Amino acid sequence: MSDRRIFRWATTGARAIAGTVVAVAFVVAVVTAAGVPWPTYERRPVEVAAMPVPSASVLVCSGDLLALGQIVEDPDQVVVAASQSVVSGAEDGAMAEFVLGGPGAPRAYSKEPDGSRRVAVAASGAAAADTPFLRGYAASACRPPLIESWLVGGSGETGAADIVVISNPGRVAATVELTVFGATGPVVPPGGAAIVIPAGQQHVVPLAGLARGEASPIVRVSASGAPVTASLQTSITRTLATGGVDQVEAIASPETDQIIAGVPVMAGAAADGQVATIARVLSPTAAGTATLTVTDARNATPAREPQPIALSAGLPIEVDLGGLPPGDYTVEVTADVPILAAVWQTTDFAPGADFAWYTPAPELEGTAMLAVPAGPLRTLSLVNRGEAEAIVSVSDGEQSSQTVVPPLGSTVVRIATQGLVTLEATAPVHASLSLTGDGALAGFPVWPADTGSESIVVYP
Repeated sequence: MSDRRIFRWATTGARAIAGTVVAVAFVVAVVTAAGVPWPTYERRPVEVAAMPVPSASVLVCSGDLLALGQIVEDPDQVVVAASQSVVSGAEDGAMAEFVLGGPGAPRAYSKEPDGSRRVAVAASGAAAADTPFLRGYAASACRPPLIESWLVGGSGETGAADIVVISNPGRVAATVELTVFGATGPVVPPGGAAIVIPAGQQHVVPLAGLARGEASPIVRVSASGAPVTASLQTSITRTLATGGVDQVEAIASPETDQIIAGVPVMAGAAADGQVATIARVLSPTAAGTATLTVTDARNATPAREPQPIALSAGLPIEVDLGGLPPGDYTVEVTADVPILAAVWQTTDFAPGADFAWYTPAPELEGTAMLAVPAGPLRTLSLVNRGEAEAIVSVSDGEQSSQTVVPPLGSTVVRIATQGLVTLEATAPVHASLSLTGDGALAGFPVWPADTGSESIVVYP
């Protein structure tokens, strides 16, 4: 072997050995570094807690009882069947009243904030119709406008003459989309797409035009441009005999626990063997399982066995709750997915009957205001789902009383007169007002006063 070849071999071998040593050292360094804490630098964004300027409190009423198809020459024209009488007020006096344009000229109310806080307000209306085409008593609370809300109730079958009522109390136009959840799932019908409602106006849409033939529809009301207040006027005629009327308030959003308080079952409601009490339930987006329980509103004792319900996404289901003895009840539906629920109840099925839809009552804590409308016997149902006792003070400005609602319990309180009532609760409760009489049935939940504004975090 020549000296040159020996030198080349030696240098090549040296390079290989050196490369191997460097590679091993690199691997050892990486492994060592992985096991040793590295210095870190955390940069926290600047946070500023800001209190938003409170806006005015706005309430919109459902308005007069309306009817379609009563003028032969113009069957689409809306006529007023009965005027609504409204009770309204605020914790520190009256509210400003204005009337929206549209059928029935519904009333709306506003109250400017008191400095940095919103003022507790309440309003409700009632109307009684007695015409050949519409009969019954309806009462509903006036509610604030929402970007999205849900109407649970009504029917698109023959005999029903239901109307979706949408009001825009704002200063700019709102564009509304109505999605109907029925037997085939959610659908936006042609009559429910891109409905433009001018500022300060009310618009009515026949439910039959949205959900013709649907036995158990549920309508989602989505608004853009401005929030709107939606309600459902529902009525029925059975073989030329009027069977009642109701104004159903919107539900704000699906929840996993829906508490429907103060459902009254009257004597003789199911004398003909027909189902006088029905629950309607929907899971809008996902399949799941729900449990329905019915308890006595006076003492929370079970009225029937808990009933499991299999839920399919986007498909409403109805549950027969018939056979309950006369009394006041709480219906609770809990699920592993967000749901909507409401309960339909009738006085009976004879001519001159009336019915009502009862919707979930949100949780109240602290102070809330209730406007009690004119009407028949008034009962306030209180439900406590907490582990602590709740003491609820009920005051009408002249008289005050206290009621103890035990843990996981419920009770009822008689409300003697119409007008503004203040509720003060030491622990969270759910409350609903029921109005019952001879051939008259109505009710609505009590919403929180919403006087406080929560701070928001701003990242400059």
